[in-house]
Amino acid sequence: MSAPSNPEPTVDQRFAQLPRALRDRTTTVRLAEADSPSGEPIPALLAHPDPNWHEPGATPSPTPVVIWMHGRTVNKELDPGRYLRWVRAGLAACAIDLPGHGERSKEQFQHPDHTLELIVQAAAEIDAVLAELAHPRFNGAFDCSRVALGGMSAGGMVALHRLCSDHPFACACVEATAGSFDYMKGRDFYREPLAIELDPLRHIESFRPIPLLALHSRADEWIPVEAITTFLDALRRHYRAQGAPLKDIELKTWQHTGAPNEHYGFGNASGEAKIIQTDFLVRHLAPTLTQPASNSA
Repeated sequence: MSAPSNPEPTVDQRFAQLPRALRDRTTTVRLAEADSPSGEPIPALLAHPDPNWHEPGATPSPTPVVIWMHGRTVNKELDPGRYLRWVRAGLAACAIDLPGHGERSKEQFQHPDHTLELIVQAAAEIDAVLAELAHPRFNGAFDCSRVALGGMSAGGMVALHRLCSDHPFACACVEATAGSFDYMKGRDFYREPLAIELDPLRHIESFRPIPLLALHSRADEWIPVEAITTFLDALRRHYRAQGAPLKDIELKTWQHTGAPNEHYGFGNASGEAKIIQTDFLVRHLAPTLTQPASNSA
C-alpha cells in the first residue's frame, strides 16, 4: 500500500512559515481583479518595511518596491529570506504568483512546454499589477515612481521580455534566466515560432537602458550561462550606441554553487547572491529608509 501523498500547502500555511520578523509586514492579496488582462485576479504577496502598514488608517512611508516573479513549479512564498532582506533595507516587495502557479495553479503551466505561454500572459499582467499598487487601499505605501522588476528562471524571462518594450522601471534584476532563447533549443521549452517572437535578444533595440543585474551559475544544467551572457554582450553594444553607461549592466556568476541542478537558489552562494541583489536595488532605488542588508536570512 502506497503512502498518502502530501497535499500542496495552502496559502495560509505558507504564510505561517514566513519568518516572524516578516509576518507583520506582509499581506497576501489579489490584484487587478477587475483589470487583469487574462480576466483572472493576480495573487500577490506584499511586504513593506513598516509594521502593519496595510491595516485600515495606517500611514506608511511611501517606499520603493520590487515586483518579483518566481520560477516554474513554485510560488510567490518561496524564499522569504529575500523579502526580509529587502524590507530591512527599506524596500517593499510585490511577489506575484505566475500564471498557473500558487493560488492559481493549473497543471499544464507546470510543464516546460507551456513556459512560453506563461511568459506572454505574465508580461501582459505586469502593468496591471503596477497600477494596482497605487490604489488607495494600500495607504500610499508604495512609491510607484521607483519600481524595480525582477525574476528567477521563467520569472526572469518574463522580466526581460517586458523590458523590451516601453516601461516605467528604474532598474531590474534577474537570476538563472535566459535572454537569448537560441540556447534553449532542443528543450521542451523551445517551440517555434513563439520562441522566436518572444526572444529578448531579438528585441534588444527596444530595451530602454536601465541598471540591470544578472546572477547565474556557470554550471546551470537547465539554462546555460551563455543564454544570459550572450544577451548581456549584445545589451552592452546597445547601451554603448545609446550613450548609456556600461557599468549599469552587472553580471555575477559562480563556477559551482551546490544548488539542485545548479539552478535553484544558488546553494552555498545563496547568502552572497542575496547581498549582491539587495545592495544593487538599494543603490538604484535609493530608498529613504536605508539599512545594511542582514546576513541572517
